[in-house]
Amino acid sequence: MRPKAVPRLVDGQWRMPAEDACIDVVDPADVRRIVGRVPAMSAGEITELYDAAAKGAQRWRATPLLERARVLVDAAADLRRRRDEIAADLVAEMGKTRAEATVEVVKSADFFDYYASLARQPYGQLIADGRPGTQTSVRNEPLGVVCLITPWNDPLLTPARKAAPALIAGNAVVLKPASETPLVAVHLARSLHDAGLPAGVLGLAVGRISVIEAALLDDPRLAAVSFTGSTAIGRVLRRRLADRNVRVQAELGGKNASVVLADADLDLAVSTVAAASFGQTGQRCTATSRVVVDRKIADEFVAALVNAAAAVRLGAGDDPASTMGPLVSRRHQVDVLAHVERARSQGATIAFGGAAPSDEPLSHGCFVTPTVVTDVDPSMSIWRDEVFGPVVAVRVVDGFDEAVRAVNDSAYGLAASVFTRDLAQSYAFVDRVDTGQVSVNLPTSGWDVHMPFGGFGDSGGSTVKEQGLEGLRFYSRVKTVAIRFDTTS
Repeated sequence: MRPKAVPRLVDGQWRMPAEDACIDVVDPADVRRIVGRVPAMSAGEITELYDAAAKGAQRWRATPLLERARVLVDAAADLRRRRDEIAADLVAEMGKTRAEATVEVVKSADFFDYYASLARQPYGQLIADGRPGTQTSVRNEPLGVVCLITPWNDPLLTPARKAAPALIAGNAVVLKPASETPLVAVHLARSLHDAGLPAGVLGLAVGRISVIEAALLDDPRLAAVSFTGSTAIGRVLRRRLADRNVRVQAELGGKNASVVLADADLDLAVSTVAAASFGQTGQRCTATSRVVVDRKIADEFVAALVNAAAAVRLGAGDDPASTMGPLVSRRHQVDVLAHVERARSQGATIAFGGAAPSDEPLSHGCFVTPTVVTDVDPSMSIWRDEVFGPVVAVRVVDGFDEAVRAVNDSAYGLAASVFTRDLAQSYAFVDRVDTGQVSVNLPTSGWDVHMPFGGFGDSGGSTVKEQGLEGLRFYSRVKTVAIRFDTTS
């Protein structure tokens, strides 16, 4: 029996879709299982969202800042209260382990609390004016209606990362979650709605992008688009909106590298790299997918990393024994395995993994064993192309300078890390690598809500960063105001 469809939020009202206008959401741990049904909205229904958002934007802009903050705080509290319920749906539709899903719910709530807290901080500024009897100030205003297009890998965290600053700035939001993972976006909308968000300020655009793309991106009331996804789609999006007065923010792909120098704490490096490579099944934009290791310790490091990969327990996310869940879909599973086979054909060695398990019940899911690829050189696709799965490529180098060159040998520039006991090398690494996020003796992943986040190069380097105070900049415009108050001078 199919699950009952979830409603869609339009102009502050929950509306049930017609039975023949729904998308089935499938469990990636067992693709035979349908875990939810969501509306397959039409282009006309997307336009209806913009109609409501245009009115909602005016209402929300006029709402006092502290009242906006109260809505965000109450929504955060509701997310935490329903943590287990939301995490269960996240596991079911995306495949994360229960522990990973629970962390995502809590961290998503943190975004709303953080941006709500800014409502009590000073804002705007006075600027000296050389004209007599004149006071000049700078104020920030909302843009209006913004569209948030979010991916399947962090289906609650990424919408929260974008929606929280957009809403506290006073904008109305049209949220387009990924078709693979729409259920938790409905939870997010419900928390905000129940917290008192006015009608029209948030609308969910749930449906097939091939049907709703034009209505979503071509509406004349659209002021900005924040997108997280692949570099290829990000480029298409930028070109599409280039000749319009629409801001575009894009957090795109990555090929993140961790460097293990000869003096590194090897146990720390192995455990950290393994967690960053295989955690969330490698489906993080900040996952470690390349390792650069000094030749002096390469054999020892690779052997330990293979042992760490072998210790991973594959299984459904709701199984407490599982330490790594499935990939998000059959299509993505096929794509990841193709990357591994291409590496093999180009001369790399698959030191561990690189296969889909054939035993029951894993064969019904989108599983790929954690994979360590060695004998990698910079000409290979596995070194250059984003895989977005539990696959790490290991390249051996001689010394610090060659390691830095290897890290920078990429079109991407999201995150990098180095493992060393040498303080001078730590600071030199930070200065010389071309990535937006850099860490020392820490993973490439794991950045908190108040820390600016984003990359360079093909990772989206031409846009304003997300998170922290930087995250507000994209969602507001600056107005300079000069008032002559003394007309006698």
